[in-house]
Formats: sequence, structure tokens, C-alpha cells
Amino acid sequence: MIGGIRRSVDHLRKQQRILGSGSRVFTLGSSIGSDSSMIAANDRCKILPSTTTSTVRNISTTFVDSKIYKEKSNSIVNHLSRSFSTDDSMDDEYGEMTADGHTYVHPVPFELENGEMLENAQLRYMTYGTLNEAKDNVIVVCHALTGNASLHSWWGDLLGPGQAFDTDKYFIVCANILGSCYGSTGPASAKDDSEDGEKYGMDFPDVSVQDSVKLQLHMLQDDLQVKSIKCVIGGSFGGMQTVEFAAQAGLIDSPFAVDDSAGRAAPFVRSVLPIACGSAHTAWQIAMSEVQRQAIYMDPKWNDGNPSLDDPPMKGLSVARQIGMISYRTPEGYESKFSRNTRTPEPKYGHKASWEVKSYLEYQGYKFLSRFDPITYLKLTEQMDTHDVGRGRGGEAKALSNVKIPALVLGIDSDILYPLQEQKDLAKLFPNGELAIIKSNAGHDGFLLEQDQVAAHITTFLASHD
Repeated sequence: MIGGIRRSVDHLRKQQRILGSGSRVFTLGSSIGSDSSMIAANDRCKILPSTTTSTVRNISTTFVDSKIYKEKSNSIVNHLSRSFSTDDSMDDEYGEMTADGHTYVHPVPFELENGEMLENAQLRYMTYGTLNEAKDNVIVVCHALTGNASLHSWWGDLLGPGQAFDTDKYFIVCANILGSCYGSTGPASAKDDSEDGEKYGMDFPDVSVQDSVKLQLHMLQDDLQVKSIKCVIGGSFGGMQTVEFAAQAGLIDSPFAVDDSAGRAAPFVRSVLPIACGSAHTAWQIAMSEVQRQAIYMDPKWNDGNPSLDDPPMKGLSVARQIGMISYRTPEGYESKFSRNTRTPEPKYGHKASWEVKSYLEYQGYKFLSRFDPITYLKLTEQMDTHDVGRGRGGEAKALSNVKIPALVLGIDSDILYPLQEQKDLAKLFPNGELAIIKSNAGHDGFLLEQDQVAAHITTFLASHD
């Protein structure tokens, strides 16, 4: 616990050094959450004047703000957090976050892969550093399933002057993915044609990873006027987006291709670094997503597919999160942290069992309710399941065979959700691909927890392709 607070204070001090580094800057509040190892919920980013042509809106999170659920979940979280010893090694690395930054609104109806049209599709994004005169010092960072655009709150050790994401050298862009609940258009957003603010809910259309990346590409070229992207980087769901960036904009014959200084066609994206993902979502990963969705479906408040947005199936979401937290780590990690430890001197068994690991999972599940929406969770896990770089492109090998840009694929040796073999296979699909391995006992969450290793690989890769 103390270690988590100390890390958050260190992050806050680091952000104070970052603030003056670009034309798009932010300031942070001073509140530090006691249960997060990252910058926490009460931090607010205040937008200062910038050169953006998009509408800048200071908005809060758009997911359901149920006072009853938040009060109840916070009470349970406080109780459960006293039931086991907590430290950075098993915490929820995202903590609680808010949506602040810049907003891009697509100027025309956005056509989805399935043919549906999404009116006024918007992306919430944040930038760090300064865009150079050539507008080509850009690094795009893609977040994971429940993350958002506040890069400083989950990869903060990588961000700042002299760090992997060097704000003195690079212009870093991180957008909240389409369909999420941190400011981008999603199930918790008001319908475009609604006069009374009715939200999409389950009516939100099915969005694919291809759709999400295409909208980000439009934002980068149309709103930020970026001429070329040095590198796209992301882990987990962010890694899937990174692979898709390569397929859509790492080619010279892409609709997003640009002209180089000699007037020759060049890829808009010059390199990619996907972490802890594969070329397509496998049956194992779809199954893991499906059992989490089933937890939400089993909640009585699912209401046969017509959940109320004012009283959604939050208990189901809590269980879904607990399932996810198991898959993100390893048996060894759970055993070394909890073993057969109990909360009471005399262990209780049966349904009143007092295992520390039980309290930990309940703690993570209830804590999650303060920052996420169950319908958004359903839609985003479904979006992850669409990940298949070969769909509509003649298969995975053909899809990446002409992507000649440098690609570094990072895998985690203990990842049970996205096993290392998938990164080995993905690296081979890139004509100019290579593999590097993060050594960790943290499992899939190693891309968040092993920030020193991740930073070292990113720094070396970026330097070798300047």
C-alpha cells in the first residue's frame, strides 16, 4: 500500500516536469488515491489553450454514475482492503481514471466495417510533448481493454524528458478507443439523434478493431495534421490496435500513405511495437472473454438483454473483472502472494471461507465498479474478439507480407492469456520483424508491471530507427 502511494507521488512529481514541454499541455490535481499504484481517480487534467482545431470539452467520465453502487462498492472495497496485505505486485495497474484531454469529432458519418454509419463519431485523446515543424516526431500509444488516454496514469514511468517516451524529443498521442467510456463515443454516450440525451446502451453498433484504428488514423491526419508517425506502440488490446495500424498504414499503397521528402510514396506509420498479443484473437482468448460476458448475462439486472442504464448489471461486471484478474496473472504469482493464507486465525470454510485470495478478488471486482460500465465492457470484449489482421486481406501472412516497416514484437515469458508462442509467430509474419522477451512472473500484466524492461526495449528500438 505504502509503495503504491509512493509511486503515485513520484509520478505526480514527474508530471510536473512534463507540463511545459509542448503546445498541448495539462496540469494535474494533487489528490492521490490510497488503493492505486498509479495516478488515481481524483486527479483532473485541465486543458490549457492549444492549437488544436477540434472542439475541446472538459467532460467527466460518461459511464453510469450510480451513487448507490459507488457508495456500496467503496464501502466494500475499504473493508476488503483490510482483509489482506496489498502491494504493487497484485494491484489493478489502472487504478481509477477520468477522461480529460482533446476531442476529435469525425466531420462526416463514419462507416463501420459492417456497413453501419456512426454519426459524429468522436475520440477523446491526450498529447504530450511538442509536434515538430516536419510533423513527423509522433509516437502513438494504444491503451488496453479498460484503459484510457491518460498515458501518465498507467505507463507513467515511461513518460517524460529523457524517458522512453521522451517528451523533449517526441510528440506522444494516446486516444481512448472507440466504444469506450472515457470520452469517446460508446454505449454510455448519448445517441446523436436523441433530443432527451438517451444513451446508446445495447443499441451501440458492433465496432471492430479495424474501425477503431481507422478512426484514430483520421484523427491523426485530419485533426493533428500529422505527416508521419515514427512508431505505434501498445500492449494487450493496445497491441492488437498496433498490429492493425501496421496493416492499414504501414504500406506504401495504403489510403493513408504519404509522400516522403523526395516526393515518393511512403508509409504513414514508420514502425510498430506490439506487446503481448497475437495476429488474431484465438479460441482461448474468445473463451476467456465469453465467460466474463456470461457473468454479466447471469446478473438478474441483465434483464434478458435489455439492461437499465440507470441500474445496470454491476454485480455481473464485478465477477467479470475477477475472472479477468485471474487470467492477467499466473498460478505462481497467486501462490507466492496468497498461498493458503486466511483473514482469520481460525480459517472458515464453505461459503464463508476466509481465504485472502477470495478477499483480493472481491476487492478488485468491487473497486472496478467505480470506474467502468458493464455494457461498455461487453462491447469492448466483443471488439477484441474481432481482432484478426488477416480478415478481408487474404489471411494473416498475406496481410502483413508487404508491411516492410520495422516491427519489434514483445512477449512475456509467463503470459498464460496471450502465450509467448503467439508473439513468436507474429514476429515472423513481419518481413522486417524481430522478437524480444520480457522476463516476469507477473503474467500478462507484465507489460504494465515490468516498466523498466518495457522502457529499455522501447528506447533501444526507437533509437535504432531514427
